[in-house]
Amino acid sequence: MEKRKLSFWEIWNMSFGFLGIQFGFALQNANTSRIFETLGAKIDEIPILWIAAPVSGLIIQPVIGYFSDRTWTRLGRRRPYFLIGAILSSIALFIMPNSPTLWIAAGTLWIMDASINVSMEPFRAFVGDNLPDEQRALGFVMQSFFIGTGAVVGSVLPYLFTNVFDVSNVAPKGIIPDAVKWSFYIGGIVFLLSVLWTVFKTTEYTPEELHAFEANSKKNTEGISNSETEAGVSTKKQLLLGLLFAGIGGLISFLIFENSLAKELYILFVGLIFMGVLFVIASQLRTKKVQNGFTIIMTDLLNMPRTMQKLAWVQFFSWFALFSMWIYTTQAVTQHIFGTTDTTSKVYNDAADWVSVLFTVYNGVAAAVAFLLPVIAKKVGVRATHLLALCAGGVGLISIYFIGDKQLLILPMLGVGIAWASILSMPYAMLSGALPAAKMGYYMGVFNFFVVIPQIVAATILGFVIKQFFNNEPIYALIIGGISMIFAGLLTLRVNSKTKIEIHE
Repeated sequence: MEKRKLSFWEIWNMSFGFLGIQFGFALQNANTSRIFETLGAKIDEIPILWIAAPVSGLIIQPVIGYFSDRTWTRLGRRRPYFLIGAILSSIALFIMPNSPTLWIAAGTLWIMDASINVSMEPFRAFVGDNLPDEQRALGFVMQSFFIGTGAVVGSVLPYLFTNVFDVSNVAPKGIIPDAVKWSFYIGGIVFLLSVLWTVFKTTEYTPEELHAFEANSKKNTEGISNSETEAGVSTKKQLLLGLLFAGIGGLISFLIFENSLAKELYILFVGLIFMGVLFVIASQLRTKKVQNGFTIIMTDLLNMPRTMQKLAWVQFFSWFALFSMWIYTTQAVTQHIFGTTDTTSKVYNDAADWVSVLFTVYNGVAAAVAFLLPVIAKKVGVRATHLLALCAGGVGLISIYFIGDKQLLILPMLGVGIAWASILSMPYAMLSGALPAAKMGYYMGVFNFFVVIPQIVAATILGFVIKQFFNNEPIYALIIGGISMIFAGLLTLRVNSKTKIEIHE
């Protein structure tokens, strides 16, 4: 028994929900720093306020993946999570631009990003569940197309409301402009409707069918068991790693305290202590022959396929660069290009609107080149394609420093768009064939660790670095991001990918 090949429109329907997810995500990325700064946040405080997003993903995605692997309802396996996340995200999108204080905005961001993660993670596993191996690359490319398209519209909305519909983009101090508010309202509606389209226009294989497909499959998934066991890593190794993580985290936290360094640095290393403690607890439970969801989750973290381990480093430096861009582009453009920090001025808000246009450009490029990437990969290979794309993005970010005209800022966004399209598809195409089918959701969630950990690192250290070494000039955060993205491209060469790309669809 084998999975049937799906038609183009069936793959379209199963990916359509990403249009709304990315619509909301783009509004968040392009406008959150602007909202925080409007509500009184200082430049060096903004990264730590963004910490909600990666922490939410770090906690939620593997847990949602684990439970979605084991869920079956009338709506299916993954679709209940799409729907619940969409409802909560839409509510948060309505609340966010009406936040009266900075702490409420930060809390709403936490809720919104957690809800987006509930919807987003099962979509990755959805491709692995429903598509045969030879169509998975097309499935992830289709998701990239909708991600780019949704982000284009979401990013440009504030600019359109201001320049086409004559909605004000300025407001009194501490108030979010109407153009931003209406953009978030539209985003909430689109998010919910697009996910509902996927929920009601798609079907899922039953657990019995998935079991039959797995039984029929003869592929070797790098020795990773599909069972509920935790073989592959000893309790001793798990214990030693836990103690090592906790020890390193504790030592560096002590040094931060002794040297009176920035308090946000505690987040990263206290998190390392917390992870170490969890490993220790899991090892002790396993020693006592206790097996439950917690021990499986904490042990399978150490059972990652080799391909996944190598891709993890690529993802780390790619997403560090992206988070640097999302946090600091508004401040870099308003200060470095437009020469203002006054959030109540028309110059500042025009510059912030222009950042929305720039984000629209890179997302539009990503949507446009999404279906070109498999063609290039067919010629030069997946690894080389991802390397070239990441280098294009890195050069683009670095080049912003040398640009003085706002119109020319569109050029760097072309390279960023190419990198973004590749980041959203090529790593997942390389990864999916290396994962056990019964743990597809879980490992897709774990793979998200290497999306969110670099964001935590960026949110933790970038504010400190920019303040201490670059005189609070945010343009240097983009240069750091560009270097990181090029390094990620070079690390792609370490990945031994055997991904087959079919373009005859």
